[in-house]
Amino acid sequence: MKKTTFFLYLLIFSTVSAIGKTTNPIVISPKKGDMTAIIAKTLEEVQTEDIHLIFEKGVYRFKPDYARGKYMDITNHGNGYKRIIFDFSKFRSVIIEGNGAEFVFHGQLMPFLFENSKNIKVSNLTLDWDIPFTFLGEVVAVNEKEGWRDIKPFHEGFSWKVKNGFLEFPNIDDFSYEYPGSTLAFDPIEKRPVHGTWDINSKPEKVEKLPGGILRFHEKLNYYPPIGSLLSSKGDREHDRYAPAFDFKKCNNIELDNIVIHHALGMGFLFERSENIKLGNSGIYLREGTNRVISTTADATHFANCKGAILIESCRFENMLDDGTNVHGTYVELDEVIDQKTLRVKLGHFEQRGFDFVIPGDEVWFIKQPSPERRETAVVSLVKTVNDEYLEVHFVSDVPIDLQPGDILENKTWNPTFTMRGCIIKNHRARNVVLKTPLATVIEDNYFSSMMSSIFFRGETFFWYESGAVEDVLIQNNIFEYCAYSGMEHAVLNITPRLSNAFDTTTVYDKNIRFINNTIHTFDNRIVSADRVDGLVIKNNTILKTGGIEELYPEAPLIELINCQNTKIKDNFYEGDCKVAIKADEHSLQTLLTKDNEGFDSIKNKNSNKP
Repeated sequence: MKKTTFFLYLLIFSTVSAIGKTTNPIVISPKKGDMTAIIAKTLEEVQTEDIHLIFEKGVYRFKPDYARGKYMDITNHGNGYKRIIFDFSKFRSVIIEGNGAEFVFHGQLMPFLFENSKNIKVSNLTLDWDIPFTFLGEVVAVNEKEGWRDIKPFHEGFSWKVKNGFLEFPNIDDFSYEYPGSTLAFDPIEKRPVHGTWDINSKPEKVEKLPGGILRFHEKLNYYPPIGSLLSSKGDREHDRYAPAFDFKKCNNIELDNIVIHHALGMGFLFERSENIKLGNSGIYLREGTNRVISTTADATHFANCKGAILIESCRFENMLDDGTNVHGTYVELDEVIDQKTLRVKLGHFEQRGFDFVIPGDEVWFIKQPSPERRETAVVSLVKTVNDEYLEVHFVSDVPIDLQPGDILENKTWNPTFTMRGCIIKNHRARNVVLKTPLATVIEDNYFSSMMSSIFFRGETFFWYESGAVEDVLIQNNIFEYCAYSGMEHAVLNITPRLSNAFDTTTVYDKNIRFINNTIHTFDNRIVSADRVDGLVIKNNTILKTGGIEELYPEAPLIELINCQNTKIKDNFYEGDCKVAIKADEHSLQTLLTKDNEGFDSIKNKNSNKP
């Protein structure tokens, strides 16, 4: 670690460790039954801006009946009225000592909200739900021609019913999803997504009860799960992300240690416009001995428009239904140039509605069609909220004269440095790590196994509107094992911007990504797929092809380059039977350097004008 980075962490986390010395701790003991009202009363009676809670070891149960609530905009979740157990919005600093306490939640609840806090320290807690918001059953028969599948549903620990030909789950407190929705097949032994599986958006015509407790789902599918697999559903997309377990909004100096989440109704840890974060020795994974296959119903960790230093260290993330982590900013689309210093902009994705894209003092990049490059900047002087979708943004100086509707704005001020070290991420849907910050990023000494791409770079100017292009990434000394086993084609390292048709799809987007000293155990071929990268280095990696697992894309190359420049592929070792080592288009070939790649020489290279 560089000296400057080390001293930055030291300064940040010595500050965090010093908080809470000015307030007397409140000791809380476990009681039988619902403790929601007790916690609400405790928080309401604190008159200071600092709070220090100490929980005695034991089990604490929470229900939504008496939970305090309010309307909330939560990025990448459903906005709406949320019932919250621990609402720390009024506190400047928060310390929570869990001492191994276990919090068990029931129904639609948001466990923790921190908002505008300056110092936060939470340690030694376990979170779970008594009944998960998922449906699970074993696939016992499939008829693709007639379009049905037979499922033997799990009863113990789950809640559901069939009413008027429709499946209703979780059937808790008068709430159920409208249809099975996001559905995925899991291996019953490994408890990870089935090899070659595809996402299913399930909306059956009817669900029929058969003898022996079997349910027949009448539904034509493009992909039918294999007999013997466990099929898990988490509900329709409009409602399947109620809230994260922990939500941090506009907070500074956050330290989380030894926190385990076994289930949540959305993400595990969500950080929105927050600064200086350390998550260590924590996990999101299944409880030992459980019959479940799902932990959180969305990402383990998610960082939206954060800044300062982010460190995730010695953590374990498993069985989520989305990424291990996603670090990104937000693109907004220019709707209208109102005057020389005023723009109206639009928040593009429905789960960004109400998000604070900028505040006065923030600096903004202008990205003008057709180039995706960051160009001029300006500082925000005033923001007027039109509604949850549109903002009027006023600037200190004149905006560029050639702006036009459809151009993109990106917040330059709110981007973090990011480090992930010594973590294990596996057995879940989607990607291990998604990276979209231009500042220094280090991914080292981790163990990764992914259904989709393991390390994923995708800034996109439509649909998700997640910025942005990376400029300084080091990926080193990691172990990648059994990655990219989804039915859809992926790569272990996948760099693939997704820009709207108004933008040039040949211009460089990401820069300076170094993939060094990693070990990859792969059943398939595609290790690196890179599109529009300047300065990609693939060096000193060991790639070992393992047998005994079906290849999904046997014709794919080890490395594919599309519209890249200044790529270096050197000193790598490969052992296996791939048909094509390096596939590159003409533009990528012009500045491509390959040298001393052992095992590559026996494999032909393929040059193409097309990706």
